[in-house]
Amino acid sequence: MTGKRISFEFFPPKTAEGLDKLLGVQQKLLAKNPEFFSCTYGAGGSTRDNTINTVNRLRGQHPDTAPHLSCIGQSREELVELINHYRDNGVTRIVALRGDLPSGMGYAQGELKYADDLVALIREISGDHFTLEVAAYPEMHPQARSFDDDIAHFKRKIDAGANHGITQYFYNADAYGFYLDALQKKGCTAPVYPGIMPILNVANLLRFSSTCGADIPRWLASKLNDIKDDDAAVKAFGTEIVTRLCERLLAMGAPGLHFYTMNQAGPTLKVLDNLGL
Repeated sequence: MTGKRISFEFFPPKTAEGLDKLLGVQQKLLAKNPEFFSCTYGAGGSTRDNTINTVNRLRGQHPDTAPHLSCIGQSREELVELINHYRDNGVTRIVALRGDLPSGMGYAQGELKYADDLVALIREISGDHFTLEVAAYPEMHPQARSFDDDIAHFKRKIDAGANHGITQYFYNADAYGFYLDALQKKGCTAPVYPGIMPILNVANLLRFSSTCGADIPRWLASKLNDIKDDDAAVKAFGTEIVTRLCERLLAMGAPGLHFYTMNQAGPTLKVLDNLGL
């Protein structure tokens, strides 16, 4: 399994103490020689300053730390300013997303409506300076009109200049395989890295999955519901399930794994140790 790309995603902490703790988490994950870290960006750019600050601090320990950048809810001018800021400060990778608006705001906020517009803008003003990661949805984006439409949208992002896809998390390996087959039939061969979500808390996982469109298979939801009040059992079972998922994805030819760490090192490290990575 050598040569597989490993990357880790964080969200920006709200306090200085939280950021210090996150740097400790990053230090532990560095043992796995990740290609990059990434840091999320709140709806409508609501964590903009926090994301910039977090990326700056994380880059002190690993230079390839990628900010997430979303276009919904922001003007072209604001986006150009941020892109130039990252380029001028030595950032070499961006996770380019459409993003979500804060609740209560109308959908048509901002001049750029889709992630392929953002990818095109980044390429327009910075050429090939950045490696660009974009989102992929093996189980279909919850707002997509159809699976085929979603496939076409991902291809537009690649055609606009994106380098790789990172998927929404999922627990059905067949969905990933079917998604790659559909992309290849459209002539899209860009690497697509599975997004992996360790199972830490049943209520949180079920709630978040219902909003982001990630499917929890019925058998898995049933088992998790049976043990939801036993934290140790949830984590042990979750580690086993996620390890098996990763084993199958790598056997299917996945080019690597992108972990949604939830700002914790332990659960992700256990899975990687199990995989021998």
